[in-house]
Amino acid sequence: MGKLAFILNFILAVFPSDATENRRHVHVIHKGKKRNKTHRGNTVAKFWIEKEGLKCIEIDWSNLSAQEEADIIKAIDKNWETINKQIDKVFAGDKVTILTLNK
Repeated sequence: MGKLAFILNFILAVFPSDATENRRHVHVIHKGKKRNKTHRGNTVAKFWIEKEGLKCIEIDWSNLSAQEEADIIKAIDKNWETINKQIDKVFAGDKVTILTLNK
């Protein structure tokens, strides 16, 4: 797993297999205390962040509250270029410093 950034009580991450997906996306993982695991493990949401190379932030699926979703969407929108640079580094096999993002 490639950890990209911290936002609120969550980690934004990508997985090596994500490099072959048609659309770029991030997984949202709850950090700290464990929530009830879903069939997706500790991942609590997946957000698409682009469509055909352009910014397009959409929820693929989520176990988050509406407020948590809104906060994460706002943070992704505000930090979209930085998140994409982080993803590029992960997929290139480069070392990534995990960032702390503001919403």
